[in-house]
Amino acid sequence: MSADASGASGAAAAFAATPPPPYVAVIFTSRRAAALDADTGEHYDETAERMEQLAAEQPGYLGIESARSADGFGITVSYWATETDARAWKTVAEHADAQRRGRLEW
Repeated sequence: MSADASGASGAAAAFAATPPPPYVAVIFTSRRAAALDADTGEHYDETAERMEQLAAEQPGYLGIESARSADGFGITVSYWATETDARAWKTVAEHADAQRRGRLEW
């Protein structure tokens, strides 16, 4: 799922509506664990959606794009107005907790 700076999500917002450069892109790659049960996989999806919503509330947020292959490899690119904005996103407590849980659970 992807969302643009206006908060629109889904197929209609396949690409983030970014302004002309310069801006900052943060690239996150992941590989989901091979065997996630239904509850764990659903929780992962809920957390990913929540992180998109939370990012959109942060100063300097411009948009996000995300894709995942059938084998579990994913890539998410978030766009920020400045490097300071991108670094601030990294320190948001709920985001940091989701990262920690991702490393341990998913």
